[in-house]
Amino acid sequence: MRAVRVHEYESPPTIDEVSDPGVEGPLDVLVEVNAAGVCRTDLHIVEGQWADKSGVQLPYVLGHENAGTVVEIGSAVSNVDVGDRVILHPLVTCGLCRACRAGDDVHCENSAFPGIDSDGGMATYLRTNARACVVLEESLAPVDVAALADAGLTAYHAVRKAVPLLYPGAHVVIIGAGGLGHIGVQVLKELSPADLTVVDRSSEALSVAEELGARNTVRADGDQVAKVLDATDGKGAHVVLDFVGEGGTQKEGITMTRDAGSYFVVGYGGALDVPTIDMVSREINVIGNLVGSYNDLQELMVLAARGRVRQRTRTYPFDRALEAFEDLEHGRLPGMRAVLEPVAL
Repeated sequence: MRAVRVHEYESPPTIDEVSDPGVEGPLDVLVEVNAAGVCRTDLHIVEGQWADKSGVQLPYVLGHENAGTVVEIGSAVSNVDVGDRVILHPLVTCGLCRACRAGDDVHCENSAFPGIDSDGGMATYLRTNARACVVLEESLAPVDVAALADAGLTAYHAVRKAVPLLYPGAHVVIIGAGGLGHIGVQVLKELSPADLTVVDRSSEALSVAEELGARNTVRADGDQVAKVLDATDGKGAHVVLDFVGEGGTQKEGITMTRDAGSYFVVGYGGALDVPTIDMVSREINVIGNLVGSYNDLQELMVLAARGRVRQRTRTYPFDRALEAFEDLEHGRLPGMRAVLEPVAL
């Protein structure tokens, strides 16, 4: 099969011919990948940011946002059948550890993370397990939802955690209305009555945010912090969701957060330096966010099937995978996601 693989950090991935995976265990599921999202995390992987954390051996196959068609199942699989179209939770989890039993499978003690610490789905086939498969409703095509498997799921998870803090009249700020942020805008509008301000440096991304229901938009042109404070009567937002997490947004996000408010770190790549006296005297909360749980993904698919959450995508045939990486890296995908089609339906 063909696969997009990393051979050396800080060098572009390549499209290689590799052996097909197959079902090995009773709970294994083999999926023909119809759509694979290209995520900024993939760029960070190529840069080497994940090398120590993942411990993966090179070369390996990228791709952690995957949807496709089941082609083979293990002997104990009962929740999906051959021919089902599925979106895949990015983790392959055990179901037996304390985290899994609590529904917090994203912190499974025995998980694998295809595309991060093992071969992923930018390929013709991907082996996962039964616990990762969410069967798609007929109205949802793999290419339309693949990037929701991580980007959408991460945005949903962060918003879901923030919702209890947001009441009518509260104010929430989203920093970054790109591939994650534009999904976060939709989920917030669906789940929360709070007033929403979106900050981004792209006019196009801000236009998308307005179309999706943002009450205020702020161009990040140097005085974005002052504009947010002005929009919140000088107090700052009750919640700030930072979908960028680098390039100075961390410091800005903390400043935009009101006393006793919460700053949610979703994007990453930078560093957060907050004096402890500010943490104490302002009583602010800094909350990290990983990808969501299996239940989060099921809930997100309900919203997608109802047309309440939609991702804006640009699709690429598999032969143009490196072009998709370049477009993402150079900011040519404002407010949208790149999706590869290894096996187009």
